[in-house]
Amino acid sequence: MPVLVALPGAVVLAASALPASAEPPAGTPDGGTVGAAELLAEVKGCDRISHGMYRTDQGTPANIPVCGTKETVFWKADMDIDCDGRTTAVCNTRTDPSFQAQTAFQTSAGKPLDSSRLPYVVVPGPGPLWKYSASGIEGGALAAVVYQGKVTWAVVGDTGPTGIIGEASYATARELGIDPDPRTGGTASGVTYILFRNSKVSPVEDHAAAVAEGESLARKLVAGS
Repeated sequence: MPVLVALPGAVVLAASALPASAEPPAGTPDGGTVGAAELLAEVKGCDRISHGMYRTDQGTPANIPVCGTKETVFWKADMDIDCDGRTTAVCNTRTDPSFQAQTAFQTSAGKPLDSSRLPYVVVPGPGPLWKYSASGIEGGALAAVVYQGKVTWAVVGDTGPTGIIGEASYATARELGIDPDPRTGGTASGVTYILFRNSKVSPVEDHAAAVAEGESLARKLVAGS
């Protein structure tokens, strides 16, 4: 039992009578971390916003829609490995025959992003199926990538072909436990990409900023459902 000391003229309250200062419960705007299951619950259905279907690779069926809610844009696809951008020990012309020393979006210093260190996702280039900017998505927009119960916070960092979807950086794959090798890695299915409309991580290369913004927006998303 706590010891209570009375001071002259003071009103003494037992500890149990004091206002609670504990953290609010998860699922509120100021609550705890939002997990994979909670995020996936927000994107169970599909209100299609693309004008058609995407392929995951050349020669595969076109059966992947881009879906939308008021707060997000999302799709469920495979993951190919984007190793473009800054030349590193794991991302270069030797490790990746398709390597390009540039990304569609750059760091705050105007340099290509580093795929080996920065989790980022690739959006299809603007085309007849979908224009990402029309949905409130730009370079540096926040993205949650979900795979087998894990969540990685990322940014929109590059663009790809106008008819293919399902690609993310070396670092994104590594954080999710997916083989990040640009030649042989990736996974054929089971990846959910959730992009937050009108969001912006600044600077784009600051992964800690993406994590903080992601946790904040995810709590608001779940609380509003």
